[in-house]
Amino acid sequence: MALEIIIHRQGMENIAPNVWKLNVDSNVYLLKLREWVVIDTGPCSAKEEVRNAIRSLAPLNKVAKVVFTHLHFDHIGNFDLFPKADFFASSGEIQALGQNKMFTILDASSAREFSPKLKPLKDMLGLKVIATPGHSPGSVCLWYGKEEILFSGDTLFAHGYGRVDFPFSDAEAMEKSLALVRKMPYKILAAGHDY
Repeated sequence: MALEIIIHRQGMENIAPNVWKLNVDSNVYLLKLREWVVIDTGPCSAKEEVRNAIRSLAPLNKVAKVVFTHLHFDHIGNFDLFPKADFFASSGEIQALGQNKMFTILDASSAREFSPKLKPLKDMLGLKVIATPGHSPGSVCLWYGKEEILFSGDTLFAHGYGRVDFPFSDAEAMEKSLALVRKMPYKILAAGHDY
């Protein structure tokens, strides 16, 4: 399996045709499919950087879909930048959010502010959803087969994998998820963080 490690540069980095990455501690991805899609929105501490970077390629009100790989605060913080978007998370994440918002988001301020109406995530626009519980109960990876990109959230990193010591984490489920995604024939690993 060929592995391309994505290297951070200032601003949006074009990692494949119609796919861009912004590193703001966690990674934000912008895709131009039939519609503009954002995968994860980064921490709210990086709001201006995310706003300016996305806006350099697409008007914020033209982003049609925001997909969350999971609902930890460093991946959902800028949801409010996309006023016309539909928001998607896995059913497992939506259920966890309903059970305990703080344990799901892991930050009190972000938990208070997070308010989008979430729709259950399904395959869409060439992105296939792969359930990868472990880091969180409803963590997912997204497979973009056209470019052989695995958007792995906090399941798999270039040099490791996501933590399993949070409330709602499950180390046994993570082992199974890692075994699944490590078999994926990706050329580009588009992880949630660059570590």
